[in-house]
Amino acid sequence: MEFTKGHGTGNDFVILPDPDGALDLTPGLVAGICDRRRGVGGDGVLRVVRAAKHPEGVVLADTAEWFMDYWNSDGSFAEMCGNGARVFVRYLLASGLATPTAGTLPVATRAGLVRARLEGDAIAVEMRRPRLYDASSAVLGGLTLPGTAVDVGNPHLVCALPAGVDLADLDLTRAPGFDPRLFPQGVNVEFTTPGDPVDGTDGHLLMRVYERGSAETLSCGTGACAVAAVALRDAARDTGTITVDVPGGRLTVTVTDDSCWLSGPAVLVATGTLTLP
Repeated sequence: MEFTKGHGTGNDFVILPDPDGALDLTPGLVAGICDRRRGVGGDGVLRVVRAAKHPEGVVLADTAEWFMDYWNSDGSFAEMCGNGARVFVRYLLASGLATPTAGTLPVATRAGLVRARLEGDAIAVEMRRPRLYDASSAVLGGLTLPGTAVDVGNPHLVCALPAGVDLADLDLTRAPGFDPRLFPQGVNVEFTTPGDPVDGTDGHLLMRVYERGSAETLSCGTGACAVAAVALRDAARDTGTITVDVPGGRLTVTVTDDSCWLSGPAVLVATGTLTLP
């Protein structure tokens, strides 16, 4: 079958067009496709399927034609992927499968409906407003780091690093420890440190992330939204715009009264033919 490779700030995906939901996608197949030595390689798979043809998308078929069937690189499901949604929309537009109406394009996901809009070379997606709901901590290399649990359609734990701990020195080759009672389905863990002021925004943070099901990635869109929401809370603000720099580039997050917009580059880099076992 045909595939396309794309990325958003280095968060890379294998895109599989399957409009009628005919592909028998399995965890083993996804893991094989995402293998960086024996497969195409990627942080996850984006299956492009009509919402009406997918059992989890059919409930949104009246409001969105396309369902983003996202899988982590280990073959597990994910409720939402902010960078994946932006790359998914770039693919729909580039392949002629969809055209924005009044400047926006709806996409169905496991976390509900998201809207996308073009912003020059960037694509922004509107997701639910992040919900900060508990305090917890992550354990990494003998350090216990306090953090905030955040729901962005998927679970996050945002940990600001204390003075004397360098973001670049963190060893994210292993998964951080977390409280399984609070996160029974696992959690994406973000580590942050302040950055230099950026004009036109209300804050600037540097971030690294360990994603459940994918290990450390160069970027995490929903993680950037979680980080921005915590930064605004710490600044005693309900809304605002935060710049988040990840190893793969720069994202801009705008939290409004009722939603959250994630903006950044979304690039298609290759197409090819995938031989399935």
